[in-house]
Amino acid sequence: MQRAPILVTALSLLANSASAANPAITADALRAHIRFLSSDLLEGRGTASRGDDVAMSYIAAQMEGMGLQPGAPDGGWLQRFDVVGITSHGPDTVEFRHGSERVVLKGREEFIGVSGVQKESSGLKDAELVFVGYGIQAPEYQWDDFKDADLKGKVLVMMNNDPESDPQLFAGKRRLYYGRWDYKYAQGGRAGAAGVILIHTEHSAAYPWQVVQTSWTGENFELPDEGEPRLQVKAWATEDACRRLAKLGGQDLDALRARAEQRDFRPVPLGVTVSLDLKNDLHRTQTANVIGRLPGAGKALAREAVFYTAHHDHLGLKPGVAGADAIYNGALDNASGVATLLVLAQSFAQQAQKPRRTLYFAAVGAEEQGLLGSKYLAAHPPVHAGRIAADINMDGINIWGPTSDVTVIGLGKSSLDDTLRTLTAAQKRGVVDDPFPDKGSYYRSDQFSFARIGVPSAYVRSGTEVIGKPKGWGREQQEAFVAKDYHQPSDELRDSWNLDGAVQDAMLLLRLGQRVADAPAMPRWRAGDEFEATRKKALAEAAALK
Repeated sequence: MQRAPILVTALSLLANSASAANPAITADALRAHIRFLSSDLLEGRGTASRGDDVAMSYIAAQMEGMGLQPGAPDGGWLQRFDVVGITSHGPDTVEFRHGSERVVLKGREEFIGVSGVQKESSGLKDAELVFVGYGIQAPEYQWDDFKDADLKGKVLVMMNNDPESDPQLFAGKRRLYYGRWDYKYAQGGRAGAAGVILIHTEHSAAYPWQVVQTSWTGENFELPDEGEPRLQVKAWATEDACRRLAKLGGQDLDALRARAEQRDFRPVPLGVTVSLDLKNDLHRTQTANVIGRLPGAGKALAREAVFYTAHHDHLGLKPGVAGADAIYNGALDNASGVATLLVLAQSFAQQAQKPRRTLYFAAVGAEEQGLLGSKYLAAHPPVHAGRIAADINMDGINIWGPTSDVTVIGLGKSSLDDTLRTLTAAQKRGVVDDPFPDKGSYYRSDQFSFARIGVPSAYVRSGTEVIGKPKGWGREQQEAFVAKDYHQPSDELRDSWNLDGAVQDAMLLLRLGQRVADAPAMPRWRAGDEFEATRKKALAEAAALK
């Protein structure tokens, strides 16, 4: 019973010893950055808000003080990009009809609908609901939920995940991009549908209904419309509400979902119609990615790059119940990731011998709005995609203490795994796969934007085996955070946070970036990975450049 405290003390000494060689990486340094970025002064760092502008100024000033160079493509600190804010105003209730019968859903409590178009009004007029299963079209799995059905003008009711009963199909319980809400809304748009209603369950969404309420109400941002197919209405409804809608159409929701597990499933018209008018306030503005640059020391490799990324935005102010805290401070999500980005940048800047490849430190914007900042950065990078060796992303850090393991989101996708295993072994820790594969975390954070342009990407999260705690304690803490604090005003910096594990992980990410920056060859995707073909194309394009 006396060994656990000794282990904690020993590991803390190890972390402190590592920090002595890297004085920028300390628990105090991390806490100081988090304290400012998550303070009430910044009002939750909502996209394009005053508080987020303050955060960006702080990050740029910190980078300048470290001696980094401005890293945006135009030579400045800020890579500005346009966004369109949409605040949709709808009725307090939404009525669904089938003949003389009807079901009325309460806005916010049971149904949330927002505009899918960047116009002052949008809506539905006697649009029929059609259950389309998962709404997935995946030729590589011989899967097509739409078949040849005419879905133009319809409202598609979809499950918010992908099939998980067969481990050989859609990676089993591991959520793929096919299970993401943005894929599903895009699918509806491509099919010519007027709207999509996603069936919310806590299992399929990986978060409770309250997260839908906080994330999809108020002002939502998008990149400017470039002519892509769009829905009139993007919506969510609770599972109980969807049961009632299915019953209104003479169907049983569980039976419909069971049928949708088979390849031969075909869309099921429900005979239920809905009308909905939305009035939309449009707010065209700008936000930015903050980018610092540390030139590489290699003669040939300096034109190639390693990126570190973390998003600086959160949800901002969302007034609700009178007297309740309206500031969504976003301390863990993701002031903590930006804090790690800054201490890593300072550590590299203080090194006498700089890495061979150029390092970019990008605090990206509008992640909470659908990875908008990293999407823009990936589309307009300061160096060609074929010359970006890797992206190392940070979205949340370890606040529970040192761990004997490290979680790698997307384990098995690239050769970065091999480097991580070597480095964690040196820390006497083990690499573990995502303990929550059903959450689809790889497709929910900014490294995904880099992966989509072919860049191998690492996303390391806190381990779950906390030294000195009972087995499973760390997992319980992470689950409790999602249930109580994720995207809630309670995500605040607390004195109880133990950042010794965050120092461990920051040291790991420092060494990972150093290894990748100095290696003769760039990381590669595993053969057959979904991003391998895009990478090969990018490498060929880069090779053709002068």
